[in-house]
Amino acid sequence: MLLTNPCRQIGRIGVQSLRRSSSSAATDGLIYPESISSQHHDLPSFVEYASRIQMDPKSTVYVGTHYEYTARSSLERLGMSLKRIGGRSDYGIDLLGTWSLPSVPRPLKVLVQCKALGGKGGSGGPSQIRELEGAFVGAPQGWRDPGVLGLLVSTKSATKAVREALGRSRWPMGCVLCRADGKIMQFLWNRRAAQEGLEGISVELKYSGRGDLSEREVILTWRGEVISEPISL
Repeated sequence: MLLTNPCRQIGRIGVQSLRRSSSSAATDGLIYPESISSQHHDLPSFVEYASRIQMDPKSTVYVGTHYEYTARSSLERLGMSLKRIGGRSDYGIDLLGTWSLPSVPRPLKVLVQCKALGGKGGSGGPSQIRELEGAFVGAPQGWRDPGVLGLLVSTKSATKAVREALGRSRWPMGCVLCRADGKIMQFLWNRRAAQEGLEGISVELKYSGRGDLSEREVILTWRGEVISEPISL
């Protein structure tokens, strides 16, 4: 069954930020695969590298890599800690990490597939959900145990077929609409994801301007407080 959280609109004032502290103890035992590139590690370093080698900004590699780093930064604003991996035999996994939430005593482990889709329409079809299900099977050691959440992050909103496939899945998963500029406009998840730790988390819309629809962005809250980037100890 698909869990839907109606978006509640809020302004800039009156909502406190809930920032969870992060520590190495929360991720002890997790071994991350090596990054597919030693030339860059975040969006600024990738843009500098791409400029230096004169990479075509319209190429598939540029668009895909740029979006993966953009999605990582956007998800980390919601409290996640992620690393970009990718490469051969990665089962389509682009980002790996953990998510410290106030609703669970220990961080959830997270695996993310990023899709920078062009053209009109929604985020592909049910095949995208089946591909994400396959990522659970092929996930690195440490992300195969209970307490793992899979996310499909796309530049397109989830279609009805995608939402239905998400609701039917036995894996804890969610779909995120993250624009190319990094603004998150949609975040939904299934019942299994709620059972793993998202129960009680609310999806709301925040406006940074005076009701301007172009300035809105999704935020997550827990008991009225905004879930934001964790504080490193």
